[in-house]
Amino acid sequence: MEAHEEAEREELVRRASKLFSGRVDFLLSAPQLKFLPEPTVPEIAFCGRSNVGKSSLLNAITGRKAIARASVTPGRTQELNIFEVGDPTVFRLVDMPGYGYAKAPLKVVEQWKKLIKTYLRGRQVLHRTLMLVDSRHGLKEVDRDMMRMLDETAVSYRVVLTKADKIKASALDAVAAKTAEEMAKHPAAFPELHITSAEKGMGIAELRAAVLGDAGV
Repeated sequence: MEAHEEAEREELVRRASKLFSGRVDFLLSAPQLKFLPEPTVPEIAFCGRSNVGKSSLLNAITGRKAIARASVTPGRTQELNIFEVGDPTVFRLVDMPGYGYAKAPLKVVEQWKKLIKTYLRGRQVLHRTLMLVDSRHGLKEVDRDMMRMLDETAVSYRVVLTKADKIKASALDAVAAKTAEEMAKHPAAFPELHITSAEKGMGIAELRAAVLGDAGV
């Protein structure tokens, strides 16, 4: 059974690599739900604290250098940015606004929260959300708030540790263990923890395959 599962996983990695090597295009930015494209294909959303490395991870997964623009100013993404994968489109990636950036005006933060919550609650084609957490810091209170929001909206999510190359292996193991322990307390959290480095390519092929599997294609 284990050999069969391993073969299936390897096939998913191969298919994901092939799909992402083809068409991946930025479609649009939606400041409100009414600007979203018709819900005709599955969507996989990405969320995380500002400066968590979301743009870099999206670039790594899609195999592009700058499809998701990494900004030196955290919190720059204030809309839902939509990317289409496949020709014709097989599924979409949705880059959600970063949260928890202290310098953002309160009014802007409230707008972000409203946009995120209404998207999570109202998007029937949303198959999974990937919640990114900086390996160097682990879960912060704003991440826990996001986990609770995902639990409340009944949106299944994966937790992805980013920038795993930036800390020592022993520290990474400790952060991973603590994160997994907290994940177990959240009903909507997928049990598997992903550990990645966009810079070094660590865990990218596996996460790419997971995205493909979550999209159901």
